Amino acid sequence: MGDELGQSTRERVARSILEQGPSTAAALATRLALTPAAVRRHLDHLVADGALEARDPRAQDGRGRGRPAKVFAITEAGRGRFDQQYDDLALQALRFLAETGGDDAVRAFADRRMSFIEERFADVLTEDPALTPAEALARVFTAEGYVAGVRELPLVGQSPAQQLCQQHCPVSHVAHEFPQLCEAETAAISRVLGRHVQRLATIAHGDGVCTTCIPSTPTREKVAQ
Repeated sequence: MGDELGQSTRERVARSILEQGPSTAAALATRLALTPAAVRRHLDHLVADGALEARDPRAQDGRGRGRPAKVFAITEAGRGRFDQQYDDLALQALRFLAETGGDDAVRAFADRRMSFIEERFADVLTEDPALTPAEALARVFTAEGYVAGVRELPLVGQSPAQQLCQQHCPVSHVAHEFPQLCEAETAAISRVLGRHVQRLATIAHGDGVCTTCIPSTPTREKVAQ
């Protein structure tokens, strides 16, 4: 029972970092209502197991006296443990589709896979009109397992913008071989907003997070569809 409880708590620690981004032991202890000693014990285990890595904080984070606290981040191996158990099957299926139907068939599949964006975006904005487009997209993606959030950006030209950040991508390993999935996702975002959006980074290509620049004002006709 003790081992199962410890494993469950370690999963909570790892998931918190997955969802909230790199964190210190102190921040995790507060967030998860655990003692600092308990958090450090689980962090040590997760680092030894390869699920997390300890990083030195950025220079601006090391304020005050004493040694700056280490920041713990999820690794690719740690991210992959959450929901990548069907990767091999998905890859085999897409390889077969590519061999028998060609690139057009793969693109059609990718478009259908990402159709949830267009199906849910307008509904989310209708349910909560105060949301920005990026915030609405974050809710849509999080509901599909992408663990998405929003970060404020400086003015882009004369328009405010936000950054859609996906801390986790349930299809990242497959998208590494079939980038059509990422392309279809970006295209669907552009369609619901009625304008071009810029993909800045993707987990599938080795970045720690998927990021997309989202203008703050959508095209209302697109939202209404």
